[in-house]
Amino acid sequence: MRSGTSRYLANYVNGAPEGIETFYFPSGKKEIEGNYVDGVRDGRWAYYNEDGSVQMQVLYAQGKFVKQKYENGTFKEYWTDQQMKSETTYKNGKREGPFTDQDGRRKTMSKHGRVLVAMSGGVDSSVTALMLHEQGYEVIGVTMKTWDYAANGTGKRVTGCCDLDSINDAREMAVSRGFHHMIIDIREEFGSAIIGNFTSEYMAGRTPNPCVLCNTFIKWEALLKRADMLDCELIATGHYAKVREEGGRYVVSKGMDPGKDQSYVLWGLEQKNLARTRFPIGGFRKSEIRAMAVDSGFPELAKKSESYEICFIPDNDYRGFLKRKDPVAFEQLKHGKLVATDGASLGEHDGYPFFTIGQRKGLGIATGTPMYVTEIFPETNTVVLGGKDDLDKQTAWVRQPKFQKVPELRGEMETVTKIRYKDKGTPATISMDDEHVRVDFHAKVKGIAPGQSAVFYDGDDVVGGGFIDREPARP
Repeated sequence: MRSGTSRYLANYVNGAPEGIETFYFPSGKKEIEGNYVDGVRDGRWAYYNEDGSVQMQVLYAQGKFVKQKYENGTFKEYWTDQQMKSETTYKNGKREGPFTDQDGRRKTMSKHGRVLVAMSGGVDSSVTALMLHEQGYEVIGVTMKTWDYAANGTGKRVTGCCDLDSINDAREMAVSRGFHHMIIDIREEFGSAIIGNFTSEYMAGRTPNPCVLCNTFIKWEALLKRADMLDCELIATGHYAKVREEGGRYVVSKGMDPGKDQSYVLWGLEQKNLARTRFPIGGFRKSEIRAMAVDSGFPELAKKSESYEICFIPDNDYRGFLKRKDPVAFEQLKHGKLVATDGASLGEHDGYPFFTIGQRKGLGIATGTPMYVTEIFPETNTVVLGGKDDLDKQTAWVRQPKFQKVPELRGEMETVTKIRYKDKGTPATISMDDEHVRVDFHAKVKGIAPGQSAVFYDGDDVVGGGFIDREPARP
């Protein structure tokens, strides 16, 4: 109980508080008021200034803290040794006036608001944070830990967003510029959603793209969840892409650097997420971003190499990864059939999940002429091999489509469709075919692989996308 206050409890049930609880200032004015359900805090708790204005609101759900929002007043944070960490003033729910950070320096509060920046420790995300910080945003950096090889018994060094050195680099960057940084552990969500999908897609004879799923279902949801908890109006990432509002919709478009454009992996983002998303480096080339890092005093950061492998398979041995996940299943898949396009037997293989459409190397047989994987039939453990021309197709079917530039696909639409990340794209007419999008290319396309993403473009804008599927069965 606060010194000098009195307390009123609405009721006790079986020895536990139930209902409204109110604290009062010595003057008799309300100081704190909130609700108990089954003995725990539940719902909105309000903290008042003595003039009656709301100082802070805290939301609880079944006793667990959900969110807090400062309304009016000055708030101080302290280190465990009672030294002041920071002092912030709020008015009508917005930060106002100077504040004192942990190093004792007086600073001007952000006029642009608070933004949560995903920081991997690489040059792109670090420069993203630097740019926003210099533009006057109140930046909070966050590094997401998605995978840990030490905990999974492989003995491999974790890389990319999970690399301990990268986490430390991100933290040091934030500290050097005076903004906050935190690490969030999303290994559980990542493991069940991304790794589970990765293995199940290969078992279904498809070739997954985990980066698309991670962006759509894991990273953005994790960022926005933490952004809400931290009262961040916006989130930002180091993707080479752009986002704008047009005609009441938020549209992703290609980044300026054609060699680094990442719009392909962002087709799954929903409107509510794009409304709060910023891509500060989308209007720059990679060389310019490296130069910015040097100019900002981080020459070593500018020299950091990039990681292109799947973060949970740093050695690029996806076959070994799949075997470790389910050794019994893969033992049963041995002695599968390799056949030619005319059905002639060519030999055996160790399991259809080890193959992908368009694959030429590692087929396990010598034919004297180059052969490619043209079809995979998981139901019979059969892999079909053919010549390069056998990879040519002019129609694709896309499942689970999402649209960005348009709310839905009505009739036919002319697009340029990409079927893989580095694909330049091919002009195509798209239309709805029951629950699939039918893609009719204007020219033959090689290596259309089920499981990969097909992304539809209107100029530089992402119209939408989805996952390539086998031709749907007809009744």
